Amino acid sequence: MISDISSSSSSLTSSSSSSDEENLPQPRPKNENYVEQTVPQYNNTVFLEHFRVSRNVFQGIVERFRQSDQFNIGHSGGFGKLDAEYHILVFLWFAGHQTASFRDVSDRFNISISSLFRIIKRVTAFLSNLGRDLITWPSNEEKNIIEGHFEARGFPGVVGVIDGSHIKIDKPSEDADSYLNRKHFFSIQMQVVCDHQRKIRDIFIGYPGSVHDSRVFRTSPLSTQLEEKCGRNRYILGDGGYPCTRYLLTPYRDRGELTAVQSNYNRKLASSRYIIEHCFGILKQKFRQLYHVKLRSIEDICHFIRACCVLHNLALNDEFPVEEGPNLNEGGNEEVLLEIEGDGHYDDRNGLEMRNYVSRMLNF
Repeated sequence: MISDISSSSSSLTSSSSSSDEENLPQPRPKNENYVEQTVPQYNNTVFLEHFRVSRNVFQGIVERFRQSDQFNIGHSGGFGKLDAEYHILVFLWFAGHQTASFRDVSDRFNISISSLFRIIKRVTAFLSNLGRDLITWPSNEEKNIIEGHFEARGFPGVVGVIDGSHIKIDKPSEDADSYLNRKHFFSIQMQVVCDHQRKIRDIFIGYPGSVHDSRVFRTSPLSTQLEEKCGRNRYILGDGGYPCTRYLLTPYRDRGELTAVQSNYNRKLASSRYIIEHCFGILKQKFRQLYHVKLRSIEDICHFIRACCVLHNLALNDEFPVEEGPNLNEGGNEEVLLEIEGDGHYDDRNGLEMRNYVSRMLNF
């Protein structure tokens, strides 16, 4: 009798739970063997599409990370200690996919969201620290090569090109208004100097989006180091958002009264400056999280941006399939030429004299 009641009760319970399950959220599927089974089957092209760097670059990063303090300081989670390869794959996927949510990434790699956050923070710190060795000003020999490239394009003396880019972020919890830029989204400023190969040579990150390029430059270490970094009769190129100085040449303001010499100078400067816009476009196409960084801490975001710039330099020779279009040349803002009177920056007299001298040297 007890046995019969038990059997009947069991039957009722089973029927009831079956009905309820239809109305409950279903468990999310996880890729339990994605890293172990699926990734090894990718050919080199598919691996590059998914993880944004080549397998060779990936293996080099893994070896560096395996020897780093960030990896070797004790850490473990519900799945035990994840290996260095797992860490880098997770980070590269997160950095390379704009639309992937934290939950999507954690499900793909069969880890908890808390483990994902730890991996992102750990690898971000590791890559950001590599910036000291991998984001460096060119040596004298390298400057000669860079200068030769720009001179062949008709603009002598150039050892780099500077510009700023806005990295979109969520609304900060503190001082949010200062991060609201003139295009009405919240952002952090990134100032970059790149060379003729789009290699990032100097970076300055962290100012809120409302701050103008010229102020970012004035307060950056680069502004006081350009004379030493450039050397005699060399300079970098910038757009009209920057002050014209002896070592940073900018366009003439076009109010409809430019001479033929000045117009020629502006055209040649613009054709040389495209390289920084292309650099930003490739950086963001590769590491699409930079279109809208989903991290919350401003400090973490700054280190993440720097980490992506390190990856950019490491993977510079990868044959990454770049999509032509508006996102590729997103760095420069030609309208700053119409705004700079209101920003309060001043051209340097030595800079104006140098610009006039260079403009007279240029061939038509």
